[in-house]
Amino acid sequence: MEDRTLLGTVETVIKGGIATIIFHHPDHNALPGRLLAMLIDAIEAVGANDSVQVVVLKSEGERTFCAGASFDELMSIQDFETGKQFFMGFARVINAMRKCPKLIIGRVQGKAVGGGVGLAAATDYCMATKYASVKLSELAIGIGPFVVGPAVARKMGVSDMSLLAINATEWRTAEWAKQKGLFSEVFETTEQLDAYIEHLGEKLAKSNPAAMQELKRIFWEDCAHWDQLLEERAAISGQLVLSDFTRKAIDRFKQKS
Repeated sequence: MEDRTLLGTVETVIKGGIATIIFHHPDHNALPGRLLAMLIDAIEAVGANDSVQVVVLKSEGERTFCAGASFDELMSIQDFETGKQFFMGFARVINAMRKCPKLIIGRVQGKAVGGGVGLAAATDYCMATKYASVKLSELAIGIGPFVVGPAVARKMGVSDMSLLAINATEWRTAEWAKQKGLFSEVFETTEQLDAYIEHLGEKLAKSNPAAMQELKRIFWEDCAHWDQLLEERAAISGQLVLSDFTRKAIDRFKQKS
């Protein structure tokens, strides 16, 4: 049987001071641990590259930005430390985005689920199409959005993050996500989205790098404790994923997909 956790790619394209990080996985852009590690490396690399002024984070495909955690990998977890380390992948990606000295623009062309919502929330300026519905589905499989929760709450507030976390099976529209602060703009088409990202990216590439770096630092200045916080949250998820409830729920979800 094919090990689908070994599939997927992360690519970085640098042009005109703009670094575009593109991730892809055939399972609706899910993120197994291998791709999470590749994303971390890519984010850290562009952050250290003096020729890069601004970063764009995007995925391939038309209607799904990111399906979150890999169900195949979740089902393979047999012990607490393995579970914790899997969820630490998401924690490290979010912290890499937080610590990156370059502003990160999010391009969300389609649905975002669980960890995908966390990725969108961890960008500094996120734009989407009208197809970019959002859902924090973790409670429905017996876990909870513990690792991504701080990033989502930072953008949307605890009240709206709680709404998504509790009502874990209901999609919220891209327009709703814009009203709540997750998305800054919502476009009718992907072409319009890409045109505006190109326009904004070119403007930022000509801006003062030192000023943008200081802005980034100020935007995230209340989050210096997130290394410890997200590790604590990863431990919660790493324990819950071992429960019979969660394993049965994930199996049901896999059979539906």
